[in-house]
Amino acid sequence: MFKKILALVVVTTCLLGLVSFAQAELRVGMVFDIGGKGDQSFNDSAFRGLQWAEKLGVSHIEIEPGADADRETGLRMIASQGFDLVIGVGFLFEDAIKAVSEEFPDTKFAIVDGFVPDKPNVVSLRFREHDGSFLVGIISAMKAQADGKDTVGFVGGMDIPLIHKFEAGYREGVKYAYPDCKFLSDYAGSAPSAFADPVKGKELALAQIDKGAYVIYHASGLTGAGVYEACKERKIFVIGVDSNQNHLGHIKETGENFGLTSMLKQVDVSVYLTIKDLTEGKFQAGVREFGLADSVEIDGVTYRGVYFAMDDYNKDLVTQEMLDKVAEAEKKIIAGEIVVPTE
Repeated sequence: MFKKILALVVVTTCLLGLVSFAQAELRVGMVFDIGGKGDQSFNDSAFRGLQWAEKLGVSHIEIEPGADADRETGLRMIASQGFDLVIGVGFLFEDAIKAVSEEFPDTKFAIVDGFVPDKPNVVSLRFREHDGSFLVGIISAMKAQADGKDTVGFVGGMDIPLIHKFEAGYREGVKYAYPDCKFLSDYAGSAPSAFADPVKGKELALAQIDKGAYVIYHASGLTGAGVYEACKERKIFVIGVDSNQNHLGHIKETGENFGLTSMLKQVDVSVYLTIKDLTEGKFQAGVREFGLADSVEIDGVTYRGVYFAMDDYNKDLVTQEMLDKVAEAEKKIIAGEIVVPTE
């Protein structure tokens, strides 16, 4: 399957190359993380950033390597075709980007969530996930308290420091709004496959619900599909991650909504702004971190580095009192009056 994708990309790359050279466009290539496009979360958010960049006159291609594929292959293939920027989506690309960026010193590289230091042609795109998670923790706690409940939960994907940031921010946000609320936490595993195991996600969510969890926040990629399934079956609330997943909590047959909100980790914002910098000759290697104070406007809509989602699916679930409490905390975080922990 991977060979077929590679063959298709080679053809597409050549065709795009002819068009790009003719129009002097910048060309950007992206290699997705586990789960690929269609995960309605992390990868889809990265892809949105590519789509936004089309407005800048940038052409692009994407590769989905799959769970066991050699990430270096996709990165190297794009770089060897003379693309201006190559993006690896996910911390698992660290070793691959270190190697390929050295082979192609005139090509710019970006890694989402990873850290590749001391490379003059690599930018590491990081996020303040703990700050966004603090905000949804407030909403979770206030929803539980308003409905007479005293327990919320967290389901993480891979048990690593990056996902601990989501848990830590969420836990502190819950404590900020409802100090006596009980907090449950579980992880799907210690390998990358923990981000693509909906069966495990459902199992963990059901176990937490049996212990009294009334709202569960997941930071687990595709594994979160199982969390949504469990929460809808038991009719308790769920908080999505990375992209706006509120719609996943909707039960079409009854019209009920259990998607309380989603913590928006705007990978799209980081991808778009990185490409924009490149088009303006402002690309800078090193580390760039995105948080509540970072924003971009696309088609009249403002997107922040991290935030939370409001739409028609959850407008009747999140009260004005909750929004006011979140706004208060947001200002304090930006001002440095609240320092959200990462562990």
